[in-house]
Amino acid sequence: MRHPLRAILASAVLALPLAGIAADVKVLTAGAYRQVLLAAQPAFEQRSGHRLVIDNDTAGGLQKRVGGGEAFDVVVSSPASLQPVAAQLASEPPRPLARVGIGVAVKTGATLPDIGSVDAFRALLLRARSVAMVDPAAGGTSGVYLFRLYERLRIADQVRAKAVLVPGGHSAEKVAGGQAEIAIQQMSELLPVQGVTVVGPLPAEVQNYTVYAGALSARAAQPEAARQLLDALRGPEIEPLLKAKGMEAVR
Repeated sequence: MRHPLRAILASAVLALPLAGIAADVKVLTAGAYRQVLLAAQPAFEQRSGHRLVIDNDTAGGLQKRVGGGEAFDVVVSSPASLQPVAAQLASEPPRPLARVGIGVAVKTGATLPDIGSVDAFRALLLRARSVAMVDPAAGGTSGVYLFRLYERLRIADQVRAKAVLVPGGHSAEKVAGGQAEIAIQQMSELLPVQGVTVVGPLPAEVQNYTVYAGALSARAAQPEAARQLLDALRGPEIEPLLKAKGMEAVR
């Protein structure tokens, strides 16, 4: 008869990830998706036995890094930014993971401005003393779109004169620190910032949604672990997490 203690030990060993299988998975991600990865990281690591090494940048910054030959296993960015570096990616197509729109934030305690219409949003931009946003020159997706929008609204010169440009990261930190009156950026990058209140998304007529997709490196050191991560990021259990981070699932 099999010894009970041996059976228990054998079950315990089978439940643990094998040392030869566990891997460090390097993930390059656009800043808007970073909070999702950080929130999903503990459960993924516990379930898979792998460890995520997460590094973020603007979409333009990631494009330069991937195109320059930086080693990674997974990159998460907009499909448009991944197209020019397709030669560095695996042959399997990028997997859509989420989409996010742009919103407005103000300092906690400030009166919430009206952004319920295009006219109200335009008036806010003209009235605000300073506007924090991602520098389009750094390749930030929201910054590139917003300056095109300001041109459409015929207020580009006025906004440019009072813009507080952030190379990457959370522009709302400038509002929390008193360097800007309002911040305009993707919702997932406004929500984590302490000391600000998210007013809401841009009016539907001028809203811009960015889809983020995950792609494997053509030279991934851990391709199977990377595929496990992408599978987890597209599972049904990820949808409440995406919503909490200001994003929506896409299929």
